[in-house]
Amino acid sequence: MLLSDVAAELNVSDSQVYHMVRSGELPAIKIGGRGQWRVERARLEAYIEQKYAETADWVRENPLTDREAD
Repeated sequence: MLLSDVAAELNVSDSQVYHMVRSGELPAIKIGGRGQWRVERARLEAYIEQKYAETADWVRENPLTDREAD
């Protein structure tokens, strides 16, 4: 997938996806003479699943509590 396709899938900016790829957060390959980035769909799906798991852990560790009335 092109980075722009990944951005559309995640509903984020192209530059945010580029940063995710360059930082190593999202696995990608650089191909062609102009060095265009590509993300394999299976890698994107694994990334999304990882983020769901991380979010679930965060929610468990940070339960939503009602504020006490003053």
